[in-house]
Amino acid sequence: KAVMDIYRILNFLDNVRRNNNRQWFQANKDEYLAVRADFENAVGELINNISKFDSTISHITVKDATYRFNRDTRFSEDKSPYKRHFGAYIAAHGKKKLHGGYYVHLEPGNCMLACGSYFLPTNILTSCRNEIIANIDTWLSAVSNKTFTDLFVADGNGDSSGRGFGLERLKTVPKGFSRDYKYIEYLRMKDYCCWHNV
Repeated sequence: KAVMDIYRILNFLDNVRRNNNRQWFQANKDEYLAVRADFENAVGELINNISKFDSTISHITVKDATYRFNRDTRFSEDKSPYKRHFGAYIAAHGKKKLHGGYYVHLEPGNCMLACGSYFLPTNILTSCRNEIIANIDTWLSAVSNKTFTDLFVADGNGDSSGRGFGLERLKTVPKGFSRDYKYIEYLRMKDYCCWHNV
């Protein structure tokens, strides 16, 4: 069983935040490789454990789930070359596909676990909304039970405790749906993502 040295990883990431340049990074590359390997071993174990209750991700490799550490600075005012976090998105079709999954994020002062989907295009959002309507009892049993609400605060966009369900919501009813629908708050969601800071 892999045990990740979270303090070593966060210390390295904090140093990157304070020294985000190629010269410092090259001088500390051995430490980067060590903490990166530690993180990736933990992601591998996470994939194995999630596979026990979600077989759709059992074929996913660590590479399918983890991101490059170098930043793409082409369209950013911030030209610092390195990310300040490690992240992994474990989903059935890999990290770049529009499929619900599980996300782990390590960053000093902002570590979190999340699941679901966000930044969905309109056609997929419409499909999600129709599925909620067609399976409302199953949906309600999942998102209104005490375990879920205690972890993710299902009644808002998050709170100061670092929990949330749904990053954004429409101010009005989505096109093609009835404003009189009893559970319209779930159809107004623009994503189906829940998170909990740890």
